[in-house]
Parts: sequence; C-alpha cells; structure tokens
Amino acid sequence: MNDVDARMDRLRRAARYRYQQLVDSEIERGSLDPDEVREERRLLKAADVAAHARAQIEEAERRGVFEGNPYHGKPLPGNDGQHDPDWWIRSKIEREDIRGIAPPALALRTEDAELDDALDALSTEADVRDVLVDFNARVKEARRQLLGGPPVVTPLRDVDDEVTAWRERREARLAAAAAAAAALVAGSDDRPRRWWRRRR
Repeated sequence: MNDVDARMDRLRRAARYRYQQLVDSEIERGSLDPDEVREERRLLKAADVAAHARAQIEEAERRGVFEGNPYHGKPLPGNDGQHDPDWWIRSKIEREDIRGIAPPALALRTEDAELDDALDALSTEADVRDVLVDFNARVKEARRQLLGGPPVVTPLRDVDDEVTAWRERREARLAAAAAAAAALVAGSDDRPRRWWRRRR
C-alpha cells in the first residue's frame, strides 16, 4: 500500500467513525429506528468485508501469487452449482485414493470389483482360499452390523468356484506367456544369419 492509499484509508475510517457518532446521537434523540440502523451497519460491514477481499485478491494478482495456478479464472472442478458441504473431502478421497474409511458396504463393493485382480496376483491356491474366506467373513460381519449407512449388497463368493476360476485364469496366462516366448524364439530363428555364423 503506498502513502496515498494509506492516507485515503485513514480518511475513510475517520469519516465512518464520525458518521457512526452522528447516527448514535440521532438514535438517542429518538429520530432514528435502531433496527434500521443495525441492518444498515450490518450491510456496511458486509460491503467492507467484500471490498477488503477484492483488494487482497487484486494485490495478490499484482504480486503474481496466482501465476501457474491451473484453476486461475476457471470454475472449480466438481462444482456443478449444487451445494455439497463434503465436496472437499470427497475430492481428496478420490484424488489420493484413500481407502479404509468408507462405510463397510461401499468398501466391500469396491473390494469385490477388484477381487479377481487381487486373486490373480497370488501364487498359491492356499493364499487364494485364505483371501476368499476372509472376504466372505467380512461380508457376513458387515451384514450383521446395525451401524446405519447403505445396505450391504455385496454377494458372498463361493470359494471352490473362485479357486477353479483362478486356476483357469492362471493356466491361460501361463499358456499365453509360453506362446509369446515360443513366438519370440521362432522369430529369432527366421532372422537371416550373419556371415560369421554361416560358416559353422
């Protein structure tokens, strides 16, 4: 703030103080309604806050604080005009992929959708069975709890059927890997031989 702005700010505050003193004396004499004065002061304070906020934003823009901000001059993402008081925590959970704090119904639904991939990462049938037994136990426990929240609609997994499906997926992956390796080896035999290898 330069000297001229500081002086103007002091003059505005002094004028506002004199005006408030005058209004208070008029209220004491009974010529003004106190409720109207209170409402006017509330509006003046709101206008002062808005003007102060605008001034702070303009000052920050002059200093270049907003340079490089991807949302500068654009609406915030996910702001569809409807009021959602938890928008910030929802966006943080999605952005950082936070797990374990959702209600059991939602957490189990997400885990159920990703369970086949998690099972495919395991290497032994015993581990697959353990994971499936644990998943089914947590689904049953969530159905028994009366904590509120959305209902648990995640189905139980049949352990034997899931192990059979895991085994079939594993065999298909191994067969595909073997076929890719065989194609790679066969492709290397089709290459023309170099002159130094032809003499053998």
